Amino acid sequence: MALADEFKTIELGDPRLNRRAVLLAERLGQKPSASIPNACTSWAETAAAYRFLRNEQVSWDKVLSPHWQASQERMAQHKVVLCIQDTTELDYNGQVITGLGPLSYEAQRGLYLHPTYIVSPEREPLGVFNAWTWARQFKDKDGQRAGVCESSRWIESYERIAESAQQLPDTRHVCVGDRESDMLELMLKARDLGYPADYLVRSQHNRVLPGGGKLWDQVMAQTPLGRIRFMLPAGRGRKSRSVEQDIRVQRISLKGSIEVTCVIATEINAPEGAKPVQWRLLSNREVNSLEQASELIDWYRARWEIELFFLILKEGCRVESLQLGDKDRLESALAIYMVIAWRINRLMRLGRTVPDLEAGLVFEPDEWRAAFILNKKPVPKKMPTLNEVIRLIAQRGGFLGRKGDGEPGAKTLWLGLQEIAIFVEGARYAREFSASHYTQVPRPLNCNLSG
Repeated sequence: MALADEFKTIELGDPRLNRRAVLLAERLGQKPSASIPNACTSWAETAAAYRFLRNEQVSWDKVLSPHWQASQERMAQHKVVLCIQDTTELDYNGQVITGLGPLSYEAQRGLYLHPTYIVSPEREPLGVFNAWTWARQFKDKDGQRAGVCESSRWIESYERIAESAQQLPDTRHVCVGDRESDMLELMLKARDLGYPADYLVRSQHNRVLPGGGKLWDQVMAQTPLGRIRFMLPAGRGRKSRSVEQDIRVQRISLKGSIEVTCVIATEINAPEGAKPVQWRLLSNREVNSLEQASELIDWYRARWEIELFFLILKEGCRVESLQLGDKDRLESALAIYMVIAWRINRLMRLGRTVPDLEAGLVFEPDEWRAAFILNKKPVPKKMPTLNEVIRLIAQRGGFLGRKGDGEPGAKTLWLGLQEIAIFVEGARYAREFSASHYTQVPRPLNCNLSG
């Protein structure tokens, strides 16, 4: 699962551009936190990278296209895939970049990014299937903002998911979104297309029902189907804790003759001082049992995966520090970095979900051997497991690996990957230098990656 494999079918109209795209992706993937000049190995390579990004034949959708194809191949291997949509701000305030627009505050400058991030129900990241970037128009003197309605990105993304569902009829597609996706227009689009993909959105509006009464009130009046329990992970200043919820379900008609299932999960016996966890979810799917309701809730909980993706993209890949002069170049670089962020998250998840997988299926021999050498451990003659190698890499990024520390997170992994890349690059250079200048000279011990 080398990063270059995600770009091997790229077609930019020129073989030289294709090769440059693969090389640039490799360099940035090796050092995701570094600037473009620091990720490249020479000034000539840096200059070529900038020429590539400003080439008119290079666009973000062409750069992402081979990864989309590879993502769909991975999706075809699963019975169900969760297609998680969300929007995030990319803040470039203070940088001289043309084509930017205002963010949440009119004085801020930046872009909005709206990807569709695909994971399996087991949380295995499968790829970035679709993405939109845009800059908001500035408000006019009357306080009005022109431009495309931003809510349309949710509907357009659902249409792309629906197209994929029709191409992969044996894979159930579920479009998952937070409160921002609670739109009648999206539900109408799904209905009018014949529900090729399901939707699962968090309810934001306590709508008035056609027969009178409010949506949430009517569902809460139902007798609970039962209770579920799960561990709520730590995040945003919150410690991990056990959560117990009552589950209520009702099939309801909304305005426009839209039939939806509303699932409300309400935490009971929340710890003192903790805000009870409550989710109100809407889906086109019928729910007739606690098991079916619990499945939908579990799928919604997978929405955290796109938040982790954004975290890696911003903090791990530092995309908000890119200095590329204009919006088009920035978008092309973002396309590469989105694939890099996906790969980092995928490595972390695979290390947890399939720990016994052979490391050689994910890492090159030089990479996994370097993980042992840098941690002053003997290089095994037998192929190590993926989890073993990932833990060693993460240790180079600050993971202590003590009993009770759990599995490494994304941050220690991306920091460790940079050390591995630098070591491998240096060792390969030393081997090439030795081979070109000497004969029958033993390789230095610290450059021996063969075990």
